[in-house]
Formats: sequence, structure tokens, C-alpha cells
Amino acid sequence: MKTLDSIPTKKIERATKLVTTGAKIGGNYIRYYGEKLLTGTDNKSKLDQNNAKDIYDGLKELKGSALKIAQMLSMEKNLMPQAYVEQFGLAQFSVPPLSGALVKKTIRKYLGADPEDLFDSFSLQSENAASIGQVHRAEKGGKHLAIKIQYPGVSNSISSDLAIVKPIALKMFNLKGKDTDRYFNEVEEKLLEETNYLQELENSQFISRAAKDIPYLSFPKYYPNWTTSKTLAMDWMQGIHLSEYTAQEHTQNARNKLGQTLWDFYMFQIHGLKKVQADPHPGNFLVDKDQLIAIDFGCIKAIPDEFYTPYFELSKKENIENTTVFDTLLRELEILLPTDTMEEQRYFTSLFQKMMRLFTLPFHHRVFDFADSKFWKDITNLSKMFADDDQLRQMNGNRGSKHFIYMNRTFFGLYHLLHDLKASIETDHYKKYLK
Repeated sequence: MKTLDSIPTKKIERATKLVTTGAKIGGNYIRYYGEKLLTGTDNKSKLDQNNAKDIYDGLKELKGSALKIAQMLSMEKNLMPQAYVEQFGLAQFSVPPLSGALVKKTIRKYLGADPEDLFDSFSLQSENAASIGQVHRAEKGGKHLAIKIQYPGVSNSISSDLAIVKPIALKMFNLKGKDTDRYFNEVEEKLLEETNYLQELENSQFISRAAKDIPYLSFPKYYPNWTTSKTLAMDWMQGIHLSEYTAQEHTQNARNKLGQTLWDFYMFQIHGLKKVQADPHPGNFLVDKDQLIAIDFGCIKAIPDEFYTPYFELSKKENIENTTVFDTLLRELEILLPTDTMEEQRYFTSLFQKMMRLFTLPFHHRVFDFADSKFWKDITNLSKMFADDDQLRQMNGNRGSKHFIYMNRTFFGLYHLLHDLKASIETDHYKKYLK
């Protein structure tokens, strides 16, 4: 794979790259409609594949928040065509790394010396290049280390990247009105936190200490002396990425054990710490034998009580079916708005009842099988129904607390990881680790 000697960091450079990508997509549509007219065939899957590849090829050279958003979208398996899921999923593993010269320059800038002077050995070739940074192997005093280096200019380009994608997002999610800034501010705040490796060090040490009693769960040790806002040092952990593990043959017992560990870890964070790693992507976990290893705590969502309480009250079956209670909770969570007409109130109440009856099913069973094909078929059908709903497109989608963005992302990501594992889990098992 080719390496990069520089990354576009100025708004005009990044916008130009996106315009070029847009031109390629326009060409794909012209070819698609031309073939459809000439041959009478409707090869929509080929169009999706070409568009997904061109978008990803453009974003992977920009890196930073543009590529991070693509990675986030890759987890929306029920909302996006498969071609986009597959291409955007590469953002965690398969992007062009920085050149050796740029790596040395970055290390020298933030740690004050060349890597060969700081470590007994340091590989200039990255082991893993993702959206915000890349990881290198190093050794020091017999310790095997992973040194994460942030791409130059990432934090400075977040605001301009979001400004570029904002018009697209407004159209995609049917957001209207001046109050939409709260959602973009939430995303920008989290992306900025992910570019601060000192914050990630603090997050990592806090959660790894708090969750140390959960069995079959491991964490690397972190090293503050080689950590700065743009570099992060930790133990090199042996194992394979969770996506590699799920693609292999394993006993159902092994899959259940790993899935239970994953579920317990997330429920412990949410209910015990009121803070959660809000990026449950397979690239953020390794598996070594029967151990789940959590290796990335850049994206942490703090859950305020005023959101936590109604959010989980809304997941209770009896509250979903109680018209009065359900209405109150929808208003607390800003799903129903004081400005809504009676028609809008009825519509969104019905819509969220359908959603909550389905998405909260795991919480209504002592044991839940995430391999259940009916559950996933129902999710797909519900997503398609919303996508095809003309009435929904005409209404203002600007509703719901800003905290939904990362909390829903956490649960959907967790559900998909457990589905990929084909794991059956005990939903209340985590409570034994709460103090």
C-alpha cells in the first residue's frame, strides 16, 4: 500500500478533494442511467459499489473526521447498502499510512527526539492505519509497545469537515430549523476529544481500573512518559481483531462466553460508571484465546442523569404500552415537542412505539439470542419502512435529545457485534459487577 507524505489540512484543499469525488459519483450516475436506457437493465448494486469505492478512495486520503464519519456509517448495516458498509468498514483497517519520514517528523515534534533515540527498536512501517491515527510497534527495556501517532492537522480540520458534510447530513436525516446545531456540536465535541490522546490516556486508565473484576476481559498498560496530545503509548497486545474472530469457526460456548463478556462490559460502563466507550467497532477489540481485549477509549460518552433515567425507563415493556407514561417520557427526551401538531404527536408516538417494541427486545428476556434471524429481519424491514415513508420525509426530523446520537450508536454497534458473534447472552448477568 502506498504511503502518504502529506495530508490536506486546509479547508479549500479538503473541499476540492470532496468536489473531485462528487464529480466521479456524477459520472457513475451518468453511466448507470445510460446503461439502463440502452440495455433496459437496472444494475443498482453496481452503482452502489462504484459510488462507495469512489467516496472511500477520496476520504481515505483526507483522513481525520471525514474518514471517521465514514467509519461510523459503516456500522449502520440496516440503513445503508451493503457496498457502502463494506467499503466504509475499511476505514478501521485499510487506509494509506504516513511515510516513514513523516512518522519520524511527528515523533520528533511531540516527543522531542527521533524514535530510534527514544526506543530500543521502532518500526517506521505502521501495523494499523485508521481514520485519526496509526499504530507502530516499538520496544523499550524488554517491553513490547504499541505507539499510536495522530495524523497531522486532524484536530484543526474537524470544524471545516463538518461544515462541508452538514448540508448532506441535513438532507439525509431530514433536519430542519436553527436548532440542528446541537447535534453537530455534539459530534464535533466528541471528534475533538478523540484527537486529544491525553484525554484518551485518562479514559483508558479510568475504565480499565474500574472494570478489572470482569472476567475474560483484559486491557493494555499505558505509559504516560511517551504519551502526549498526539501520541499514545501502551502495551502491544497479542490477539486478532474481533472481526477476524467472528469470521472463524468457534464453538457456540466460546462465542457465548465472549459475547457475555462484551455485554457485561458495556452494561457495566453504562449503568455502573455512567460513561461508555461509544465506538463499539470490531477494530477496537482483540481476542486472544478466551480473552476480550479492549484497546481504544478515544470516544467516551458521559451519560447525564437527566437523560439516563428517561432513556432506560423508555426501554421497559410496561412503559412502552402505557400511553400516559410513554407520552411523558417522549417529552422528557425531546422526541415530542411543544410545537408539534396533534397529527405530529400521533405520528411520532406511533413510530417510536414500533421502534421501542423492537429495539428493546433484548432487555425483555432473561436470555437473548443475537443470532435470531427474525429479530434482524424485523429491524431491516422497519428501517426500510422508515426510508420509504413519504410522510416522515415531510416532517421535521430535528427531534430527540443530542445524547441519543452516541447512546444509540453504542447500542446499535453492540447489537451488531453480538450478532456477528452469534452469541446468546444473559441480559442481567452484568449486575453482579455493579457496586
